[in-house]
Amino acid sequence: MEAVDLIKKVRRIEIKTRGLTRHIFAGEYHSAFKGRGIAFSEVREYQYGDDIRSIDWNVTARFNRPWVKVYEEERELTVMLLIDVSGSANFGTKASFKRDTMTEIAAVLSFSAIYNNDKIGVIFFTDKVEKFIPPQKGRKHILRIIRELLDFRPQSERTNLSEPLRYLTNALRKRCTAFVISDFLAPDFEEALRIASSKHDIVALRVTDPLEKVLPDVGLMKVMDSETGEKKWIDTSSKKLREDYSDWYSRHTGILNNTMKKCSVDFTEISTGEDYVKPLIKLFKSR
Repeated sequence: MEAVDLIKKVRRIEIKTRGLTRHIFAGEYHSAFKGRGIAFSEVREYQYGDDIRSIDWNVTARFNRPWVKVYEEERELTVMLLIDVSGSANFGTKASFKRDTMTEIAAVLSFSAIYNNDKIGVIFFTDKVEKFIPPQKGRKHILRIIRELLDFRPQSERTNLSEPLRYLTNALRKRCTAFVISDFLAPDFEEALRIASSKHDIVALRVTDPLEKVLPDVGLMKVMDSETGEKKWIDTSSKKLREDYSDWYSRHTGILNNTMKKCSVDFTEISTGEDYVKPLIKLFKSR
């Protein structure tokens, strides 16, 4: 993409997503994520009505009278975006490609974070970590993230969700809120997700396209696997082929839902054929 075209596209996305953030998402984001982290502040003497579970028994034993631990809400969060840039993101049959939808969602989350004085960082991944942008604050940092999303060219086309999840677990020592934005067309990643979610607050956003769920009956059709480059002809007029594909997609979705529940991860689906505002707000309100 030419530099001039890139700047124009970044500006269009900024105008749209900043407006959404200012009028819709900023408050929902704050109530959904702020205050989930609690930091130790001090100890003080026990007062009538204090929760006995907050008693600091070591200090109590030292002074021979009850003292309690005092905690305060962490005012600053670290937000990480784990964004799938594999070949399957370059697919779409409706209003946009999956990658375009992922870019706008990432921009909305980024502006929501900086409006709430939080740091935001990014991990671009395929079947490996392609790029890590450390968490920072500020509009300039957000615009860099959007530019990278629009113009980044990964070295690989395949997907492995375990790799970015392991990287997140090892790279960030402090607890963060991490949004995994992907179509989740990947091999088993449950163990890596379970470990990451025990350390961080993980939210999974699945971006799909309507044509991925059902094959249309259009006769012979040449298809290509965007991650391997393999091409083949299929006969979509075959009812059995269409049913087998729908069954596979349903099973895959069921496995994903079960994995997220077992790992205590909030999970929602966003389609390229629909507005992403409603599912995001619904997710925020459910937390």
